[in-house]
Amino acid sequence: MAVLRKIQIFLKDSGMPETRFGRMAVNDPRLVRDLRNGREPGPRMVRRIESFLAERSISQ
Repeated sequence: MAVLRKIQIFLKDSGMPETRFGRMAVNDPRLVRDLRNGREPGPRMVRRIESFLAERSISQ
């Protein structure tokens, strides 16, 4: 599943604002908006995002 889709599911389920997600996951409040506009994350960023999502899914 594409990382943007995973983020969108997380945001819907958690109710977290997209700017907060970006800031917490990779220190970039524009992350989600940029991804929606075609930004392609590198492998390192994808790992950081997936790690953030994994940590949150375990604790919820």
